[in-house]
Amino acid sequence: MKLYVVGFGGGSREGMTVEAETAIKKSDLIVGYTVYTDLVKKIFPEKEYISTGMRQERDRVELALKESRSRTVSLVCSGDSGVYGMAGFAIEMSRNFPETDIEVIAGVTSALSGGAVLGSPLTHDFAVISLSDLLTPMEKIIKRVRCASEADFTIVLYNPSSKKRADYLRKACDAMLEYKSPETVCGYVRNIGRDGQKSRILTLVELRETSVDMFTTVFVGNSETMVINGKMVTPRGYGNV
Repeated sequence: MKLYVVGFGGGSREGMTVEAETAIKKSDLIVGYTVYTDLVKKIFPEKEYISTGMRQERDRVELALKESRSRTVSLVCSGDSGVYGMAGFAIEMSRNFPETDIEVIAGVTSALSGGAVLGSPLTHDFAVISLSDLLTPMEKIIKRVRCASEADFTIVLYNPSSKKRADYLRKACDAMLEYKSPETVCGYVRNIGRDGQKSRILTLVELRETSVDMFTTVFVGNSETMVINGKMVTPRGYGNV
């Protein structure tokens, strides 16, 4: 009667925490979104898997909870299971499964792993915002982008674009440009920790004209973010002490 909700990082074994690896090894069944189970299957091919498609979150979580009544199950999420992952929803639905012991296993979310690829863009205060409006109205998303920009946060954008939302990053950039300089240092990383990883550092006005996808994480610096030796850096101020 055990359910692990596991954040497995970007998808490589090297980017997976020891705790996540241990939980998956202890599990009899791995449940997750098809893209995620395919990634985990490459590392643990001996395990039993059940996968579901996009926008079948309720079915996926309910299945994992039901299966955990008789065996140990891992519900897997990329990055961290508590950051736009299934941890919160699994705990919500566990009201109907009081006998199940749920343990949330932290993973390395793309704000951190992608930030490391670019350099150190998150050394000071930052905000993380998803541009997906499947569960949050776009008006609220843009308001959050504006508020974070006005407060001069470094901003990390998840789910920045898709085929149906091709102009969402541009909309977010327009909102940020109300408060941030066009020359603000930005960066993006695609396929973090996976085959075909790609990254670039550019300005906010250049970012506005850039096409990205759902596998890309976008970083928008604050007013002090700079490029040093090809790395995106937001100083904390240690050099001034």
